[in-house]
Amino acid sequence: MKSITISIEEYAKMQATIKKLQEEIEQSKHSTEENDTNTEVINSQHKDRLFKFVFGKPDNKPWTLSLYNAINGTDYTDPNELDFNTIEDALYMKMKNDISFIIHFEMNLWEHQSSYNPNMPFRFLEYAGALYSKYGETTEKFNQYSSTLQRIPTPRCICFYNGNEEQPESKLLHLSDAYTGKGDIQVEVTMLNINFGKNKELLDACKPLYEYSWLIDRIRSNQKSINNLKTAVNKTVEEMPDDFIIKPFIIANRAEVKNMLFEEYDEKKYMNLFIEEGREKGREEGRNEGKANTLSILHTISELKDESDTEIVSSIMKQYGISENEAYNFIDQFRMIFNYQH
Repeated sequence: MKSITISIEEYAKMQATIKKLQEEIEQSKHSTEENDTNTEVINSQHKDRLFKFVFGKPDNKPWTLSLYNAINGTDYTDPNELDFNTIEDALYMKMKNDISFIIHFEMNLWEHQSSYNPNMPFRFLEYAGALYSKYGETTEKFNQYSSTLQRIPTPRCICFYNGNEEQPESKLLHLSDAYTGKGDIQVEVTMLNINFGKNKELLDACKPLYEYSWLIDRIRSNQKSINNLKTAVNKTVEEMPDDFIIKPFIIANRAEVKNMLFEEYDEKKYMNLFIEEGREKGREEGRNEGKANTLSILHTISELKDESDTEIVSSIMKQYGISENEAYNFIDQFRMIFNYQH
């Protein structure tokens, strides 16, 4: 592999660009807080995305159950049958999944992605291992060493996609696709495209999902015409139809919802600008390949930054063919450049 480095001059220029964009983001956040003094205080440590905030909160179990029914063609009516078991990083080496729960002896693992990631089966494998370990530890009379077969909940792995890259309405991702030969472990993940206008039958069957999809689509549309994220989010919230089920929840948590959206969209904004600037400079100087590799790795880290270091290292080692030490060096470089603490 070619040496991939960034010169001091390039690093300084990138830092200046990023600092300016970060200042704009912070200014937008402070502006939002001032305009929402009557809403709940923003939790600056909240790392969740809006999808998890809407469908992964215990208070919103009816919406989670509605989405489950829409996916599986069931008609369960009691939200209390749904038992959340989402992994919290405090116990599992900083591993966090989006949403997981057990209902009718099914282990449901849900992940949300705003960019296409073919490595989701590997992540689901890790999450499932942690969840089944937790299940074994907390289930009365469960004994993995027993001579009697111990029944465990059937796993269902769903990845909800709403990125800008065109993807089919439904796609199966397999862990075995990453093998170089025949393997004995298989994980199958169903990726569902929940962009507005896709999977109409699914969105029509789950009103909260339809409304979430509309919300994200309208924010994107308003942002293109207004070119200001804060104004686009405010305008979208105002435009939400009164009969939307999620509208009272969005309004009641307006400040926190806006903060999540600013984090998600502005984070992508300055990371993409950072990458494009590096690629353009690399083209001009005839050194595009090495720099593109560096920037691509940093971009991948940005998408996985809420995962554990072990997960990030494993992913970028496989994807870019670098050593473990190089992978950790890139993580350190990312945190230094973006002033990001895990």
